[in-house]
Amino acid sequence: MKEMVITRFAPSPTGNLHIGGCRTLLYNWLFAKKYNGKLILRIEDTDLKRSTDAALQNILEGIKWLGLNWDDEIAYQSDNIHRHREIAFQLLKEGKAYKCYCTEEELIKMREEAIKKKKSSFYNNKWRDREPSEQDKNIKPVIRIKTPQGGKTEINDIVQGAVHFENEDLDDFIILRSDESPTYLLASAVDDHDMGITHIIRGDDHLNNAARQHHIFKAMSWKIPEYTHIPLIHSSDGTKLSKRDGALSISDYKSEGFLSKAILNYLLRLGWSYGDKEYFSEDEMIKYFDVKNIHKSPARLDNKKLLSINSYYLNAESEDTIIELISQSKGVGIPIENQEKIKLILEHVKTKSKTLNELIELIEYLLMEYPPIIDSDMMEVLNSEKIKLLEYFHRDLSSVKDWSIQEITHLFEKFTNDQNIKLIDIAKPLRVALTGRIVPTGIYELIYALGKEDTLTRISQHLYK
Repeated sequence: MKEMVITRFAPSPTGNLHIGGCRTLLYNWLFAKKYNGKLILRIEDTDLKRSTDAALQNILEGIKWLGLNWDDEIAYQSDNIHRHREIAFQLLKEGKAYKCYCTEEELIKMREEAIKKKKSSFYNNKWRDREPSEQDKNIKPVIRIKTPQGGKTEINDIVQGAVHFENEDLDDFIILRSDESPTYLLASAVDDHDMGITHIIRGDDHLNNAARQHHIFKAMSWKIPEYTHIPLIHSSDGTKLSKRDGALSISDYKSEGFLSKAILNYLLRLGWSYGDKEYFSEDEMIKYFDVKNIHKSPARLDNKKLLSINSYYLNAESEDTIIELISQSKGVGIPIENQEKIKLILEHVKTKSKTLNELIELIEYLLMEYPPIIDSDMMEVLNSEKIKLLEYFHRDLSSVKDWSIQEITHLFEKFTNDQNIKLIDIAKPLRVALTGRIVPTGIYELIYALGKEDTLTRISQHLYK
């Protein structure tokens, strides 16, 4: 490719950044990186009524968390409204667009008529070649572009192939509203041209928009970008994705304990593949990614697969990285002493955790500054019989000299034999006394990580009551 590749990610700040948008962002980012190009982040905020600062922050934080950083300054579409209007009026002046004075009542009738005739477009071109009367001029007009009245529009798409649209179905669409605000079709096309966007990678729900914007580019004699329209993500049963299927914002996935590495790897292969390769480093993603390998059929969201991938990356992370992730999740720094305790049990709990949240739950007892407060339901586990067992265990544990898994294992074996009990008979009340809950952590590893002194202290608070 001779010219610099420039892609763009253009979210609207009317809602949070969702999983489908993240995949679009990832594909644009990879394509730009592969060809040493640029990724432009354009915030399409011309819908001032629905745009919110909260949504914008969610989008920006999500992108940063994924590590898919953009190039140059953020472009805000609202800053370019004067340019959008300029193009609309230029098209009007050149006779490639016209003012439409239709009333709302007229448009409603046109829609009803189109529905009866089962037409995909409804506007009947009433004002295409008509001059307004003085009475008509009392209505604030919109500006519509003149599209060909016959023939077809062809969009050559890298994934979809050659897609044809009947021009009569595209109609003379609005490019400037009656309040002189630009429509999405105009603003997006103008910005793509002015920003030098060479490749547009987006969801295939925008294919119809591509056909319409094609006529804006042609009317202005602008070079048309190369299109890649990717199939949308569907639910596991093949239906349109909804929140109940897991169509959560990326911030939800983060708060649920998913790692950004896992999300990226999952999204990469959600509709794209490279042989049988399952996991990709960032460099491998860039090296192997090719838009030509994007599948034409919709991808299906598989939360079990996502959990499996997250588990893989969680197990692969270093101790220091996981402790940092825990610290970020909790919003507090972890004292060195507690960090060392966590490291003693990390390899054990990682295999039992699919998310960071699950891992944190298993090591929560190591983050406590004081012995845990036990609720009434858990206190039922610590009946008088179990308290007596804890008293004997406290005595035997006090005599342990060598603090190791081997010595702790030997302690339990001897204790259960001496008391003629099963391991669960002492392990269950111990878990409650030490952690405040019944966590599925090996009791030997749990005690080993907590340390002899803290274990004795937490047991002793339940004795002699």
